[in-house]
Amino acid sequence: QMQLVESGGGSVQAGGSLRLSCAVSRYTYSMYWRMGWFRQAPGKEREGVATIYGGSANYVDSVKGRFTISQDNAKNTLYLQMNSLKPEDTAMYTCAATNRPISRAATMSPNAYNYWGQGTQVAVSS
Repeated sequence: QMQLVESGGGSVQAGGSLRLSCAVSRYTYSMYWRMGWFRQAPGKEREGVATIYGGSANYVDSVKGRFTISQDNAKNTLYLQMNSLKPEDTAMYTCAATNRPISRAATMSPNAYNYWGQGTQVAVSS
């Protein structure tokens, strides 16, 4: 079973940057798996932040222009570069993967993903 382990979270001031990493193991990492980053703030539902499939990325509107998702197949690692962080970006960030065929509309839906990491906390202060 695929194993996902996140790292790179922490506390930063608004305007700062962080890079999250998600190491994939126990499976052959492939760009043809759909990979994604999701976040959940206290009292809120989990939301899709960024996903990538076949080299094509999607982002939630609130992070467009600030966050970049990427993958390094040789290192079996998924990344999320987060710049110009805002207090509203504070959340638990989790990476996820799926090899299920899903519709374009479901790309950012947590329900479409069947492998999950434990998450890494990001806190942005004003």
